[in-house]
Amino acid sequence: MTVIEMRQLRKDFTVRVKAGRLRRTKRTVPAVDGIDLTVDRGEMIGYIGPNGAGKSTTLKMLTGILTPSGGDVRVCGLVPVPQRTKLARRIGVVFGQRSQLWWDLPLSESFGLLQHIYRVPAAEHAARLRRCRSLLDLDAFMDTPVRQLSLGQRMRGEVTAALLHGPEVLFLDEPTIGLDVVSKQAVRSFLSELDAGGDVTVVLTTHDLADIERLCRRLVVIDHGRVVHDGTIEALHERYGSRRSLVVELDTPLPASFELPGAVVAATQADGHRVVFTLESTTAAAAVGELMAVASVRDLSLVEPDIEDVVAKLYKSPTDAP
Repeated sequence: MTVIEMRQLRKDFTVRVKAGRLRRTKRTVPAVDGIDLTVDRGEMIGYIGPNGAGKSTTLKMLTGILTPSGGDVRVCGLVPVPQRTKLARRIGVVFGQRSQLWWDLPLSESFGLLQHIYRVPAAEHAARLRRCRSLLDLDAFMDTPVRQLSLGQRMRGEVTAALLHGPEVLFLDEPTIGLDVVSKQAVRSFLSELDAGGDVTVVLTTHDLADIERLCRRLVVIDHGRVVHDGTIEALHERYGSRRSLVVELDTPLPASFELPGAVVAATQADGHRVVFTLESTTAAAAVGELMAVASVRDLSLVEPDIEDVVAKLYKSPTDAP
């Protein structure tokens, strides 16, 4: 079942630019430039792009904060702006720089107020809060005023607050930005558990591509307001020629005439005792088998291509949609 649908979605902004020493003229700048995208129930998608690509603008149109300049958009079957009140009860939102918690109240009281605002039955609220307290390890600071929480603690509270009313869709804008390792791992583990349940559709925007690799099977990349990739991370690697590397530690150097079918030598180090192969048209298992047949292998490791390098190439490429 489709829960998010965008058809030729646009958002234009009018800006004033200098046209001489005293004059200024108006210019229309497309922030979102005709996006076609659907998201099904239970999906967790990564929605990424460089600064100014249109990510946050898209989320604001999906949540009813901004009115589109053109095209159609529906979330949970609702048109976000005219049906914003109804939509608010069916979505959860976490914006990294905006808080839905009460600054001077303990975290537990903020959660209690949200129960009454959304009119959530007490039993449902208690069950959801109990789960979040366990998975996000909230108990140590439930009675601490929000203003005294660390960034990581507050973000865990924000994610909890966005889920207490049982939303169908959760929008997360940079949920792990600035977090320490422990807090970041707690949020990632929780989102992974949420995804496994298949009940909540999650749209995640982030500059931390490790979040995408660990959490999202589907990756949507936008640039200059247009979709330039929609598919798996593996498909992105394939599209840009990314290759895995096999790093081999040897007791003795390989024979000078040795060639590994389907692979090329990317680097040779430590007087030939460490060789890095780029796997082009062979599997890791086949490559290891060939090596073991001719050399004494002390250790080996398989290195996956770096998604950050691939996405950087994508941003530099022409912005024609695939």
